[in-house]
Amino acid sequence: MSLRSAMALWVEQLQSRGRYTFARAEAESDTERSFVAVQSALRRLKQQGRVVSPRRGFYVVVPAEYRAAGSPPANWFIDDLMRYLGQPYYVALLSAAAIHGAAHQQPMVFQVMTSKPTREVRAGKVAIRFSMSGLVERLPVIEQQTETGTMRVAAPETCAFDLVRYPEAAGHLSNAATVLAELAERLDARKLVDVAPLVRLPDVQRLGYLLEAVGQSELAAPLAEWLGGKQPRAVLLQPGEEGDAEADPRWRVVPNAELEVDV
Repeated sequence: MSLRSAMALWVEQLQSRGRYTFARAEAESDTERSFVAVQSALRRLKQQGRVVSPRRGFYVVVPAEYRAAGSPPANWFIDDLMRYLGQPYYVALLSAAAIHGAAHQQPMVFQVMTSKPTREVRAGKVAIRFSMSGLVERLPVIEQQTETGTMRVAAPETCAFDLVRYPEAAGHLSNAATVLAELAERLDARKLVDVAPLVRLPDVQRLGYLLEAVGQSELAAPLAEWLGGKQPRAVLLQPGEEGDAEADPRWRVVPNAELEVDV
């Protein structure tokens, strides 16, 4: 049997066992062939649309029903990919919000939080975009079941703070507020307070302000009580923009941006 045929059979056997990812080194070891030979065989499988390689040395098996898209969905392989990269992660921002039911605007890319700068991943029509945080391993996450295993997803409260911390990745402040309005039913007021000491004070101020702005004053009340003992300085609602309005007395947020909430 030629190596190309042997490699195709090996990939089919992986898929039959419910596995959809592998590293090139594993293929070399299992087939007992050289780097050059395996690379050539995998290149042929890529040309046929049988596998896709979102990162050098890491491959995703593409089932027949996803050949047109060039890749299965990101949630099929994100956990294996991040393990391959050796980086902590969780599914974040609009992607996490959609998983929690706040799917007003489906994200165009799959959004992931990790611990260091990481360039965007593309696999067929699938795009994975990364944001960076030093709190990836400290903030609450949930284990979400997927078609191929599990993945780490920001807990609703983590997602809420991230939407405020990374407004541009969330589609800017008005969209972040819209998503928060939908996410509110999944948020626990006491858990928000539990997360507050882990994040920056201005993020607590802005989140509380936005929750009130979308009619969730009761949900925000414990945050306001926690913030009351911190004597926070005034912060701009939209960082980087000028603002000369008076700060909100409860949250010490200067409303220098107009919110257009679509709910």
